[in-house]
Amino acid sequence: MDRNRNWMSGFGAVLLILMSHVSSALEVPLDPKVLEGLPQPPTITLQSPKDYIFDPRENIVIHCEAKGKPHPSFSWTRNGTHFDVEKDSKVLMKPGSGTLVIDISGEKAEAYEGTYQCTAHNDHGTAVSNSIVIRQSRSPLWSKERNEAIVVQMGVSLVLQCRPPAGLPPPVIFWMDNNFQRLPLDKRVSQALNGDLYFSNVLPEDSRPDYICYARFPHTQTIQQKQPISVTVLNNSPEGEHRPGFMMPLGTTSTKMVLRGETLELECIAEGLPTPDISWQKDGAELPSSRMSVQNFQKTLKISDVNEGDAGDYHCTASNKLGTTHHVIKVTVKAAPFWVSAPRNLILAPNETGILTCRVNGEPKPKISWFVNGVPIENAPEDRSRKVDDDTVILSNVQSGSSAVYQCNASNEFGYLMANAFVNVLAEPPRVLTPPNRVYQVITNTPALLHCASFGSPIPTITWFKDSQISIKNGDSYVIHENGTLEINVAQTVNSGKYTCIATNNLGLKENHMTLEVKEPTRILKQPEYKVVQRGMSASFECKVKHDPSLIPVMIWLKDNGDLPDDDRFVVGAESLTVKDVTDGDEGTYTCIMNTTLDQDSASAMLTVVEATPTPAIVYEKPDPPTDLELTDQTERSVQLTWIPGDEHNSPTQMFLVQYEDLLHGPGVWINLTEVGGTETTARLNLSPYVYYSFRVLAINRVGASQPSQPSSQYRTNPAAPDENPSDVQGVGTEPGNLVISWTPLTGFQSNGPNLEYRVLWKRKDVDEDWSSKNVANVSQFVVTGTTTYTPYMIKIQAFNDYGSGPEPKVFTGYSGEDLPLSAPDNVQIMVHNSTLAEVHWEPVSSPSVRGKLQGYKVYYSRVRGLHETEGETEQQEQVLTFSGNRSEGRLPGLQPYSLYNLTIRVLNNKGEGPPSPNKEFDTPEGVPGPPSFLNVINPGLDSLTLEWGPPMKNNGRLAGYTLKYQPVNNTNELGPVKVKNFLANETIITLDNLNSSMLYKFYLSAKTIKGSGPIITEEAFTAMDTTVPSRQVDIATQGWFIGLMCAIALLILVLLIVCFIKRNKGGKYPVKEKEDAHQDPEIQPMKEDDGTFGEYRSMESDTEDHKPLKGSRTPSNGTVRRDESDDSLVDYGEGGDGQFNEDGSFIGQYSGKKEKDTHEGNESSEAPSPVNAMNSFV
Repeated sequence: MDRNRNWMSGFGAVLLILMSHVSSALEVPLDPKVLEGLPQPPTITLQSPKDYIFDPRENIVIHCEAKGKPHPSFSWTRNGTHFDVEKDSKVLMKPGSGTLVIDISGEKAEAYEGTYQCTAHNDHGTAVSNSIVIRQSRSPLWSKERNEAIVVQMGVSLVLQCRPPAGLPPPVIFWMDNNFQRLPLDKRVSQALNGDLYFSNVLPEDSRPDYICYARFPHTQTIQQKQPISVTVLNNSPEGEHRPGFMMPLGTTSTKMVLRGETLELECIAEGLPTPDISWQKDGAELPSSRMSVQNFQKTLKISDVNEGDAGDYHCTASNKLGTTHHVIKVTVKAAPFWVSAPRNLILAPNETGILTCRVNGEPKPKISWFVNGVPIENAPEDRSRKVDDDTVILSNVQSGSSAVYQCNASNEFGYLMANAFVNVLAEPPRVLTPPNRVYQVITNTPALLHCASFGSPIPTITWFKDSQISIKNGDSYVIHENGTLEINVAQTVNSGKYTCIATNNLGLKENHMTLEVKEPTRILKQPEYKVVQRGMSASFECKVKHDPSLIPVMIWLKDNGDLPDDDRFVVGAESLTVKDVTDGDEGTYTCIMNTTLDQDSASAMLTVVEATPTPAIVYEKPDPPTDLELTDQTERSVQLTWIPGDEHNSPTQMFLVQYEDLLHGPGVWINLTEVGGTETTARLNLSPYVYYSFRVLAINRVGASQPSQPSSQYRTNPAAPDENPSDVQGVGTEPGNLVISWTPLTGFQSNGPNLEYRVLWKRKDVDEDWSSKNVANVSQFVVTGTTTYTPYMIKIQAFNDYGSGPEPKVFTGYSGEDLPLSAPDNVQIMVHNSTLAEVHWEPVSSPSVRGKLQGYKVYYSRVRGLHETEGETEQQEQVLTFSGNRSEGRLPGLQPYSLYNLTIRVLNNKGEGPPSPNKEFDTPEGVPGPPSFLNVINPGLDSLTLEWGPPMKNNGRLAGYTLKYQPVNNTNELGPVKVKNFLANETIITLDNLNSSMLYKFYLSAKTIKGSGPIITEEAFTAMDTTVPSRQVDIATQGWFIGLMCAIALLILVLLIVCFIKRNKGGKYPVKEKEDAHQDPEIQPMKEDDGTFGEYRSMESDTEDHKPLKGSRTPSNGTVRRDESDDSLVDYGEGGDGQFNEDGSFIGQYSGKKEKDTHEGNESSEAPSPVNAMNSFV
């Protein structure tokens, strides 16, 4: 033991000495100009997971991507031997990549199961991927078995075993009955983690013949079911109340092993009467509340992201009123290997020393193995500079040409970790990456940072000089950081000057120059003062500032810490603010802020407004135009313009507007150039090259603008290279295989010189390749052909003329042309919410298969037929709903009840639609029927009426029958008592007896299904009049005076008709004609409530319904009826919405299952629901 300790101490000392001589890890800069010429061993950048379970209906795709310089080549092994990809026509390796695509259509998928490993190789080493185990998903059938019927006494415990077939991956278990209804679970009846169904005590209501265990296999989307189990609970010798006992786990103690990082699941299920309660504790510690959850009615304890501290004894306690029992679960935590410190890439110079470390942990302790270029290090060619000690590899005095990729593999019984780390031996002279001749500007008494980023191998040493002579060392005023940056803690004027940094290694040196300018701070010398001003007068604030003369100051004025009002009364001068025609709202605090590019200063003052004294009326007019324009201080890019202001006409000039005319590019067009304050008489004008300028000035006051001044003399600027590049640069493909690059061209004014052209540059984004370019002129777009489909491209456009190129252009991103999507959405599943609403879910397609910008998904669905109709009876009408964006679900409203629908989904991009998904059928449940097609009253008798009716136009289900309600209506429109009769579905005529003679009856008829009654249709009819007249009554129709009156009326009508006929033949108007002209056809006038009809009484359903006419009234089949159970509309669902789900949050949709034959016949109102609809709630 002591010898080992001494050896370890000695090794630690040696390692410490080596570390003192090891170079720091050399960081390779990301600058492509630096990387371009550097060799690099391969690095794996993408690989498939270690355990890959594939769907036999899809291609197998095993990813392997790597980078390196030169680009690596790829090879594969399968089950430890070389896998010759080229000899298998079903296997394709993607160009420039190691990714394998295996087409298993028409092949036995099992033939491609095995362990795969990818190798990436170039001249500088070999990198290897993880071992990738490829397995086919499986969903085996349930073994044939016959379940014996179970008979138990009430109160005893019971376990129904599921024992599902072992699938890959394991199935999801749930219990249902023959009607595909999920069995309710509670504290007494629960499902264990292994799928078994536990009864803590049984009750008579547990008796049923159809306990069925279902297993859902996720990958193949299939469901298998166990044979039904029959349970009968007897009550002739019931079990009495008793204390709890554990059904699972058995005994008083058990053990559980869990891996670090996984989820610990502990389960205790107890029997007893009354049903026991379960609680959990841990010995000596609190349960981790942030990672803990208790489920399955307290019977399951889950702890996520397990660590070593979760090991220990867990107590589950079952208790009822008769006692308590305990069970202890001893939990041990093991660990697959996990990284403490993975090996990192090393870049070493010749003769340097480096160390690779592979620090891992695990339980049990992992075994570490080293490989070089994929070969076990003990079998690799001998290298005297290499020494291996467990998790450390020491490389001493490396030489050029010894670059390699090292692999560290750490494994124990629970898994393995494997990492690649390359050792790249480079000999590179220094390079300084910071741009040369950079100018740094700081304010006095603030820190200054001068950068000198460098690269080289060995790592360069940085030294600094000031004014090319004074060597700078670390001291009180200077700090040289490890990355080469020079920091001056408190910069002073004496620190201004030229600085030089020199990067040196044994292969050479490189220097870089920069300048530091220490500026004077900005200070306000004269602050604005408090002002008291009469209303209507002007208030002025002065703000005089001292600043470094080389910095351009910008003054900003604020009112009450906000922007100045957008009002012409506020005039900002170079060092002043004037508020004209002051109002009460102008009171407040005014602040002037002087900004430079490096610092700022500010000061504030109050303004108080008081009552104004009366003043005589003043006439205000526009100002006269300025005169005597003169150009002075002329330079290449600027000129000073001066003028003499005209008369202001009692309204102070608020500002002067300077305009220019370009006689070369736009003669006759005057353009606004700049504005200056109304107190200024000069303006410094910034000019552009290659322009023939002429200037004029306008004065503006509160009344308006003056006439323009006379133009100044012409001033021509010399040509120069462009100052800017085209704007609105875009790259959009119009067809697959092209990229249209467009821009807004520069104007002649912006060209800065003759022969303006554009240099169009493009290259694929995220691909290490050179820029392609093309020079064009007098166009605003360029088409790149031969591009790949919907690929991002980096685009930039630079303007140039005969005098040079514009600035470095900004890089934009565009996309080449889109193509139609390749694939359709997978795993389409449908959940039917009710008879008119369904919800569809799908698995979104992969981004590469979209081949464009994803716009959304189109769902096509059509009604095939009603479930009560035969094939071909219904004409299919396709409906389409579009769901924008990367959606995976949507709602289908407005479905017709009791119908079979067909559905497909297509993905949509800007080019169009992809192929459809496989047809998916679903059916809607029954709903309430429509109204009967008609209701007629025939053969009225003295005390009977015969009614006949037609079935509804839309049954919306299986018609269960009809409900007829009727009631008498007396002469005062009062309703009598309601009578109700129910009829079978095949009855459409009925005679009602024992009615009152000469009585009006109102009838209400509705059809019904098992979902309820539909809308009513109404009809009214009188029974026949009783012709037996009592002796005390007199028949008015037999009275002589009545007959005479009727004859006189008939004669009068005949005379009127003759007169009308004569007048009409003469062309004259007559009163009847006038009335016809003045009024509409009385046939279309609304019925009055007092015209003698029975329009006043209300229907029996609701006092709030509209008045219904009695004579011949009925609810038409296409009329407005009461809202059904669904209020869904396309407005609500056109873009989809969040669905409402059952507690388990899932549905089955397309899963297969055995459909029980419907044994219900006749007019019964219930039946076994559809298997698809029933399962929709459980997946």
